[in-house]
Amino acid sequence: MREKTVCEEQSFLQIHREHAVSLRNFLYYRFGSMEKAKDCAQEAYLRLWENCSKVTFDKAKSYLFTVGNRLFLDAAAHQKVALKFEKRESRSEKQYESNPEYLYRGEEFQSQLEELVSSLPDKQRTVFLMSRIDKLPNQAIADTLDISIKTVEKHLSSSLKKLKEQMDELNNFKI
Repeated sequence: MREKTVCEEQSFLQIHREHAVSLRNFLYYRFGSMEKAKDCAQEAYLRLWENCSKVTFDKAKSYLFTVGNRLFLDAAAHQKVALKFEKRESRSEKQYESNPEYLYRGEEFQSQLEELVSSLPDKQRTVFLMSRIDKLPNQAIADTLDISIKTVEKHLSSSLKKLKEQMDELNNFKI
């Protein structure tokens, strides 16, 4: 006789009715956030549904709690990495913020770059600023300026090449 799986809608709904609250509470205890607990519980049920043919009815609760716990551990590991990176980033920023030479060179570079950008031909300057400052995709730039994407790419490439050459000539700064 074949063991009962959770692929049948009635079985799945029964499992949800029986374990949803306890799973959410378990995850709330782990995360400390009801919103994260609800999201994680929903993800656990989604994974149960995706793997329903592999999970028997008797093992569904164990599967849900195992998946929920793994999702918590993954989130905690990700948060740890993010915090470590953030800490390292803030340390390096503080190191440069207190260095007057670094600040001066940064301001000098900024003013030179602004001069060079303003010396670009109108279309190249417009495309460069829309791409690099406004962070618009090439398609949006093409639509706004009523030109082809190839023309946008050409103007962008030309402006970057020209700026790089001029900066190298000025003082060996790299863009």
